[in-house]
Amino acid sequence: MEGREEDVKVGANRYSERQPIGTAAQTQDMKDYSEPPPAPLFEPGELSSWSFYRAGIAEFVATFLFLYITVLAVMGVARSRNKCSTIGTQGIAWAFGGMIFALVYSTAGISGGHINPAVTFGLLLARKLSLVRAVFYMVMQCLGAICGAALVKSFQKSQYQLQGGGANLVSHGYTKGDGLGAEIMGTFLLVYTVFSATDAKRSARDSHVPILAPLPIGFAVFLVHLATIPITGTGINPARSLGAALIYNKSHAWNDHWIFWVGPFIGAALAAVYHQMVIRAMPFKSK
Repeated sequence: MEGREEDVKVGANRYSERQPIGTAAQTQDMKDYSEPPPAPLFEPGELSSWSFYRAGIAEFVATFLFLYITVLAVMGVARSRNKCSTIGTQGIAWAFGGMIFALVYSTAGISGGHINPAVTFGLLLARKLSLVRAVFYMVMQCLGAICGAALVKSFQKSQYQLQGGGANLVSHGYTKGDGLGAEIMGTFLLVYTVFSATDAKRSARDSHVPILAPLPIGFAVFLVHLATIPITGTGINPARSLGAALIYNKSHAWNDHWIFWVGPFIGAALAAVYHQMVIRAMPFKSK
């Protein structure tokens, strides 16, 4: 018993009761992880690196596959008269979330697995990548999305035109403001989840986090789709919206198209500011 009591005393007093809190806990002396340095806005050396172009190709292929599978899922539900015989809204949400999970897992080690210009924009604001790389990623994502939607149309031209081609629209009964708000909030949730799931501090302390990072990101996409499919069809990805609208190419698909660029970019910017300024308190850390 005496030995046990001594063990308890040692265990109880092993750590000081005075633990640093707030920004004091985030000083360099207390860190058990290293913060990656901010990426330069312009890095000319990237243009001569094969890894730079390999990452862009990975973004193209990932967004191509993303549009191919998800637009096919949307078309399968739209063309059926009996919705009970299809995957329904929940199935569409799972298709989008599941594809993001699979594609982020597959490409994270090559390009970071953005697959979305809004995600790239948010990471650019947080200085996680250079401006040159961000623009290159966005171009490749948009090209991939266009090619993915075009492949779906090549399989079923008449049905593609009749069923709307998976293009994002503000639904009847909702205003443009409603649609814009839904896109801002949905993208905020997505990009905030991306920041949290890939945080350097969390990755250092939990070795399993890099493996699990695609899971919360995909799940966030799934939940946003469940909530906002009835409002806008859920964009939260300007490349996805552009690819579907361009291949469908009907006037009403372009009427509200600006919402699916402005909303996601605002949401991504707010998420970047919130994570960097509030959650990580970057401007207030001791140097």
